[in-house]
Amino acid sequence: MTAQGFGQRVGFRLSSPTWHEGGTVPMENVFNGSGCNGKNVSPALSWSGAPQNTKSFAVTLFDPDAPTGHGFWHWTVFNLPASTTELAAGTGNRPPGTAIQAKNDWGTTGYGGPCPPSGSTHRYVLTVWALNVEHLQSQADTPPAKVAAELRTHTLGTAQLTTRFGIGR
Repeated sequence: MTAQGFGQRVGFRLSSPTWHEGGTVPMENVFNGSGCNGKNVSPALSWSGAPQNTKSFAVTLFDPDAPTGHGFWHWTVFNLPASTTELAAGTGNRPPGTAIQAKNDWGTTGYGGPCPPSGSTHRYVLTVWALNVEHLQSQADTPPAKVAAELRTHTLGTAQLTTRFGIGR
């Protein structure tokens, strides 16, 4: 199930110096493997205008166009304190503080960048989730789709950026 459009709130905004709504994923953030030759570095992100009573945040990167029938989770990090308003580039390899990163659908923990099948272009939806709990019950070994289900249960609002990436190999 896609995270796109779920609980978006006016005034809650997600931005990045390198990812822009409707833009193209930079090669620095593309997966390194499976025929892709990016650097697999998670993008720098910042957000503002979170809903009142936000107790924590989560960040996900989801590909709704993956040919799996249920999309592809590239990154899931949660239990970010409510005081968090940004993630530095590369955070996908080292979560801040007590935050937890789940395995992605590549089968690794942390960030796994875009790498669609040859000849296709996919959308990549970055979402920051404002949550009404400080900690989710999910753990690092919880499948990302199950973490997303728990996120939806505790969401006060979301902010998103949707980019595209394709490979013509």
